[in-house]
Amino acid sequence: MEKSGNMSIKRHFSPEKRWLLGTTVVCLFGGALFLAAYVSIPETPLFCKSMPGFLAKGSYSDETLQRNAIVHYATSRVVPQQSLDEIRVSFDVLKAKSPCNFLVFGLGHDSLMWASLNPGGTTLFLEEDPKWVDTVLKDAPYLRAHTVKYRTKLSEADDLLKQYPSQPECSAEKPFLRGNTKCKLALNMLPWEVYNKEWDLIMIDAPRGYFAEAPGRMAAIYSAAVMARNRKGSGVTHVFLHDVDRKVEKVYAETFLCRKNRVKSVGRLWHFEIPPATDSNPQFC
Repeated sequence: MEKSGNMSIKRHFSPEKRWLLGTTVVCLFGGALFLAAYVSIPETPLFCKSMPGFLAKGSYSDETLQRNAIVHYATSRVVPQQSLDEIRVSFDVLKAKSPCNFLVFGLGHDSLMWASLNPGGTTLFLEEDPKWVDTVLKDAPYLRAHTVKYRTKLSEADDLLKQYPSQPECSAEKPFLRGNTKCKLALNMLPWEVYNKEWDLIMIDAPRGYFAEAPGRMAAIYSAAVMARNRKGSGVTHVFLHDVDRKVEKVYAETFLCRKNRVKSVGRLWHFEIPPATDSNPQFC
């Protein structure tokens, strides 16, 4: 049965049909949100177990991913943290840009959705907890994820913000990440794949930032700003930051992503369009 199902999902789909599948995912997710508001949510796995005919190990085409997403969100009562209105902000950009390079800080209940909405593109997830990565990939091996080690703590947020202007390695004039051990805000030990791609979209919905010993999102926000400013290709980098109702997210976004670059605010989500750096804008903001 697995062979038969695998052959059927490899049939040719036009770009329009691929996006129809992706749109169906969002519609089903909306229905899941509606239903979840009226029913109790029992303890369930992160993703539905793979069904024969929907997933063949080692063969994960765009259609396979989207069909698994449809099955998951149609049958699961576990829904993403972002609201439907917040998700629509990123969805609209993905619809216009896909296939594209999409970097997501965080791995969770919305990961299957984000990956399925970028057919033909690269969607990569960065997660702080290696055990959580193993848990997610066990049920959804078709997702691409790496573990990230953060050098910051949420309790250091104020001091890091005060210190960065006096640290040349954190300067906006020639910012760099890989191997930048002296700037604590720089994510200096990411996988090479992250540094070697120009990311069209960056979603920041992790790491944890709600208790003192948590890494906080300071480094993720700073590093996203550096990636965007170092872009060599044409166009802007779209950066989406969630949980802007919290002080650290808001202050760091206004310092590094810049209020002037913010194009939309929906719920707890801010959307920025950040242009590449030029000689005329040697500062972050």
